[in-house]
Amino acid sequence: MIALASHCLLFELAGGERVPFAADMVSTDLMGETARWLDPEFVNHAAAAVFHWFKHDLGRQTVTVAEFAEALEKVLRGLRLEPPLPDRPASALSSAVSDLGELVRASGEGCELLFFPRLRDELRRQLLQGPRVLRFNGLRRCVKHLVGARRWSARCQSLEEQIVAYLRECLGAEAKPAEFALVVE
Repeated sequence: MIALASHCLLFELAGGERVPFAADMVSTDLMGETARWLDPEFVNHAAAAVFHWFKHDLGRQTVTVAEFAEALEKVLRGLRLEPPLPDRPASALSSAVSDLGELVRASGEGCELLFFPRLRDELRRQLLQGPRVLRFNGLRRCVKHLVGARRWSARCQSLEEQIVAYLRECLGAEAKPAEFALVVE
């Protein structure tokens, strides 16, 4: 028996045949209206994220093509792709607050795959108001919910760091006032 490469997943086809694929080998064909408004590269990145979720987060070795397609569709629907955001208003608020606990509850099941796009959307929405300070509350509660933990663990700590790094990265890509502070607590 030949061992499966560590970076591959076995995709079970409808006929029962199993074919090994690496994340970069998964391709998607967009048809109809979808092909006009979704960038193929964007969809390939989403497919790679779903691949990673099955392989590393769920620890799966085999996945059916139907399962993979369903998860990818759920992620793309969860992104709620919208036209570019309008320019920020000239008036600036002193601060804005968002509750990470509410965002994670709104993400439902499928948690991390849907949570991060919603977090980015919330950051953009709050930045449109032009605050000097943007506060995200409930980080520990949010992390424990995503991990499914009652007590803080090393996995919780790692996810907490990922969320903060993601917020910083998203913030770096957005227009913000010169004197701006992001607080995550």
